[in-house]
Amino acid sequence: MYKRVLLKISGEALAAGSGFGIDAIFIHKVAEEIADVHALGCEIAIVVGGGNFFRGVAQQAIDMDRVAADHMGMLSTVINSIALQDAIEKRGLFCRVMSAIEMHQVAEPYIRRKAMRHLEKGRIVIFAAGTGNPYFSTDTAASLRAMEIKADILLKATSVDGIYSADPKRDPKAVRYETISYDQILRANLKVMDTTAVSLCRDNNMPMMVFSMREQGNITRVVAGEPLGTLVTP
Repeated sequence: MYKRVLLKISGEALAAGSGFGIDAIFIHKVAEEIADVHALGCEIAIVVGGGNFFRGVAQQAIDMDRVAADHMGMLSTVINSIALQDAIEKRGLFCRVMSAIEMHQVAEPYIRRKAMRHLEKGRIVIFAAGTGNPYFSTDTAASLRAMEIKADILLKATSVDGIYSADPKRDPKAVRYETISYDQILRANLKVMDTTAVSLCRDNNMPMMVFSMREQGNITRVVAGEPLGTLVTP
């Protein structure tokens, strides 16, 4: 259904419930799903968070300068990106990590035209180090990169099966939305993404699908057009 997608995966998801680090079994399952999406003929770019190692707004950074803490968070995303690249390449696919912070020994510098060329050649591209700027989350980086590479849709893989009116883990009466607009998310202050990312998608007409990645095969199903999760429209 989609020719080119950008997949956003949280760092916490790669920890697979352990809270810290990378779960080796789970990251290979994710790589397998990405390979399945690639086999459909879909061009796929990925943004990975770094919350399984360090978050600039987390408790452990409470006494740190925000800029320094955010730079540490960006480096965490590079660790996750290299780990995911390794798992994907073990599937026999070509994968490139492009970092917003230059570190030539471990990743290519992010250059938009080069990223699009990689995608056109059938390579999987992982965008690391967020936007390269403090105060911007990896959600904002995913929104920005999705628009820069002209993705058809932004796919946000989470631990829940869509967007709810409240936290479903705390409120049993929470209702899941089939579709919702960015304006509704902002008005209701739903914690789907930070407001910068939501506004960026809204202002540039970028659709987004929020779905659970806990069930094997969900990424492939979403790309194939199955109605999973919540569709967010401008």
